[in-house]
Amino acid sequence: PFGDKWGHMSWGHAVSRDLLTWEHLPVAIPEKDGVMAFSGSAVVDHRNTSGFGSDGKPPMVAIYTGHREGRQDQRLAYSTDKGRTWTMYEGNPVLDENMADFRDPKVFWHEPSRKWIMVVALAVERRVAFYQSPDLKKWSLLSRFGPAGAVKGIWECPDLFELPVEGTDRKRWVLHIN
Repeated sequence: PFGDKWGHMSWGHAVSRDLLTWEHLPVAIPEKDGVMAFSGSAVVDHRNTSGFGSDGKPPMVAIYTGHREGRQDQRLAYSTDKGRTWTMYEGNPVLDENMADFRDPKVFWHEPSRKWIMVVALAVERRVAFYQSPDLKKWSLLSRFGPAGAVKGIWECPDLFELPVEGTDRKRWVLHIN
């Protein structure tokens, strides 16, 4: 947020009524205590499994990579005012594998298991890891995938989603990795 040079990574924040005109708001998730806020995802916790919400108002929860020299982990911030302001979770990090390149969490609610699912990149290893959580705070490893023929580069920003199979009532999972 301080210029066009690498460093001090934070989550910016802007709002729009028409997706054409934008109003910049204060930084949503700033660098704090030397830990930068790298990419991730945000969810609405409709069931308030995290306990961050109140009075029937579901919280928004951001799951992002905390980065400091030689180490990356997964962290939470939450909003109880529809994303206008954000509070960093005091229990951060929520997932730490003691790795330098462990980033870009994609999180979604999986209704059949009634759990949150996270897919996260082990970038230099060219692998992804899958985790589950009942509350966005406590995560357990499900499995890992990779490198599956990838011989160059790094894996980043994984995504996992279901798509319908055309002409059938079936669905298939798609794993996308940059």
